[in-house]
Amino acid sequence: MTAATSSPSGVDLQQLVQEADIGGRKPMGFVRTLMFAVCIGWSVLQLWYASPLPFALRIFVLNDTEMRALHLALALFLAFLAYPFGKHSSRTKIPLLDWVFAALGCFCAAYLFIFYRELSTRPGQPTVVDMFVAVAGVVLLIEATRRVVGPAMAIIAALMLIFAFAGPYMPDAVAHKGVSLSKAVSHYWMSTEGVFGVALGVSSSYIFLFVLFGGLLEKAGAGSYFIKVAYALLGHLRGGPAKAAVVSSGLMGMISGSSVANVVTCGTFTIPLMKRVGYPAHKAGAIETAAGVDGQIMPPVMGAAAFLMAEYVGVPYAEICKNAALPAAISYIALFYIAHLEALKMGLHGLPRAKGSTSMGRLTGFGLTVCSVILLSNAVFYGLGWLKGLMGSNAIWVIVPAIFTAYVAIIWQVSKEPDLTIDDPEAAMLALPPVKETILAGLHYLLPVVLLIWSLLVEELSPGLSAFYASVSLIVILLTQKPLLAFFRGQANPLARIRDGWGDLIEGLELGARNMIGIGIATACAGIIVGTVSVTGLGLVMTDLVEVVSAGSLIGMLVLVAVVCLILGMGMPTTASYIIVSTLMAPVIVELGSQTGLVVPLVAAHMFVFYFGLMADVTPPVGLASFAAAAIAKADPIKTGVTAFFYSIRTGILPFMFIFNTDLLLIGITSWWHLLLTVGTAIVAMLVFAAATQGWFVRRSRWYESAVLLVVTFTLLRPGFWLDMVMPKYRVEAGTQLVQLAGDGVAGKGLRVRIEGTTLEGKSVKKTVLLPLSSEGDGTQRIKKAGLTVMTTPEGPEVMAVGLKSGADKAGFEQGFKVTGVEVPADRPSKEWMYLPALLLLAAVSLAQRLRRPTAPIRAGTAAT
Repeated sequence: MTAATSSPSGVDLQQLVQEADIGGRKPMGFVRTLMFAVCIGWSVLQLWYASPLPFALRIFVLNDTEMRALHLALALFLAFLAYPFGKHSSRTKIPLLDWVFAALGCFCAAYLFIFYRELSTRPGQPTVVDMFVAVAGVVLLIEATRRVVGPAMAIIAALMLIFAFAGPYMPDAVAHKGVSLSKAVSHYWMSTEGVFGVALGVSSSYIFLFVLFGGLLEKAGAGSYFIKVAYALLGHLRGGPAKAAVVSSGLMGMISGSSVANVVTCGTFTIPLMKRVGYPAHKAGAIETAAGVDGQIMPPVMGAAAFLMAEYVGVPYAEICKNAALPAAISYIALFYIAHLEALKMGLHGLPRAKGSTSMGRLTGFGLTVCSVILLSNAVFYGLGWLKGLMGSNAIWVIVPAIFTAYVAIIWQVSKEPDLTIDDPEAAMLALPPVKETILAGLHYLLPVVLLIWSLLVEELSPGLSAFYASVSLIVILLTQKPLLAFFRGQANPLARIRDGWGDLIEGLELGARNMIGIGIATACAGIIVGTVSVTGLGLVMTDLVEVVSAGSLIGMLVLVAVVCLILGMGMPTTASYIIVSTLMAPVIVELGSQTGLVVPLVAAHMFVFYFGLMADVTPPVGLASFAAAAIAKADPIKTGVTAFFYSIRTGILPFMFIFNTDLLLIGITSWWHLLLTVGTAIVAMLVFAAATQGWFVRRSRWYESAVLLVVTFTLLRPGFWLDMVMPKYRVEAGTQLVQLAGDGVAGKGLRVRIEGTTLEGKSVKKTVLLPLSSEGDGTQRIKKAGLTVMTTPEGPEVMAVGLKSGADKAGFEQGFKVTGVEVPADRPSKEWMYLPALLLLAAVSLAQRLRRPTAPIRAGTAAT
């Protein structure tokens, strides 16, 4: 895809993306070659580590700690070379001090790899050299974080270190015994509790491969394909360019780890077209900003947070993707509808179609294409299943040649269509591309995506291995697509095109590594924050603090957590923001929710803080994505950011809803009918919310109609609220019934148990928790499998022991707690009956507006220019 390197306002967009994602330096000569070689080596190392080859060949087998050390070493080396000291530093020359920092940082991180055996023999007993390496490494890591991620995260990490050492001198509310230098060295640098912890492990094991996959897919040409398909399908609709921007940004967001890159990649083409059909400049930029940032909540990558969430929550990665799918989809559908309502309010239309295009021809072509894809998908699904059942592990020798044959056949079909190019958005006249030809012209780009999803969800391979196989398929496509296209088109010397593919592959490998510098540094620095929380007990302090400030109000607590997440997320990339807010705030939601009787699944709490940490990307005055879109649109950045934030409110209400209604996360869905009802009502609710906030439904809404629409939205998203006011959701049985009710419970749903007691910290608590239930065994066996050992007493069951990291441990059980009651569903009508009055209210508003005379549209006038 060819994108403009500068906006009409004179802002260098390519430089903006580089500053945010891959570093602003552009050295030449030997330095450029060295950085290039290191990037290629890093990508190759990660591919080797993710592949089965080290174990098959028994060559260079690395354990997790060794790989984390090498991962951070390369990230630190490249960080000091790619990112200058300050805004006014040279972008072409690297000073001597940065070379020293790069070499020393690389050594300090690689220290755990080089001396792994020696360090493993003296855990918790650092030598003087260990201390020097650890102190220098932490200081250099914080400086690299300031350069790469921004000052916000570096300051937070530094404050966390100060808090750890100055514990005895802190105010009583947050005081602790403090951490010695020896303990800090062991905890933060020489173990996997700090810098080299879970976050960096996820970065080295999973995130790198997915970022590399996205970079290779972009180099192959998938970016321009996604944009072109979106315009072919939607460009003719009312406000078509805005709707196409939403869809193309969603598609790009599925593989992109950067909201800024998403905005610039799609916005360079989409924003000028939105302005051409009449959208004001600030609204065109705001729609692209909201769409680009929301790409971070779109599975499978989710700005790399999905992999971290899977590790922190302790569930399979595919489960996180399932939980995130519906909120992300309805958020994009609502933004699509907002673009439509804005077009309605201003009386806008779409782009002209190509000459000779007829509705029947377009419908036929699109239908045949879709049917072909569906038939092919079913053939692949059932064919591979049959082969695996017939041949077992030997099926791979048939499947791989079959996939390559299918790829060659698709390329033969693609060769009949012209190459995809992005038209000039400033051209005097622009006709939409034909749908069928556009979809077919890049169909082979979907093969790696399908392979990735198949490996994750059907074969249930690890995310790293799935991304490895998908990346290998992309490497094959990069090397062969141009020669094969030239061959099928009868062009001379098709093998010469291999050089072009090789160039794209090398650029993709380099781009993947440079895109990972920021994530690698951020996840390592986040280890300082996570390590401080674990070594000082800061998490418990945060819980008490939020409880006091919110005065025990559940809604107040959620609002306060949302504000804290917004503040912590400002100026930080998605991954860094998520690690910080999830470490500090997610446990607060679970703990305080349980104390008020609300059982919040851990994944719902993590989704809540993730969404609000992400909202900082569109919140002025820091939202970099808004500044990028405003530069393209020639609009006021603050006005663009405020409008984008207003559009993103639809995303902001979702976390509040799925905290109380976990159906939105597809938790507890029991049947296809339940799934369809949940999805359908969620979509309607978000469309109604968009209409309410835009002040336009069928006609321009009056204030009381907007209020009614908000009530309808609330009822559809949380139908149990009104029913809970008149009928209790649960009835409470005596704690002595625990074993019997555990045996009668439904597997997978869990059992709501009321417990009370004194924590290890000496705090008396009463809360409701969810005891997980296995699918087999009687009540006693199920309780034991959950990691809980109880003893019957006259007052009721008492917890005697809790298995470490067991389901009961994660639920909040502690030794010595007493079971005071068990909550079971009460006999009452289903909450879904509340949909009926909500839909009747919606129909009444619709009828009232249809009976009114249409209002004249608002003309954008000079605002569009």
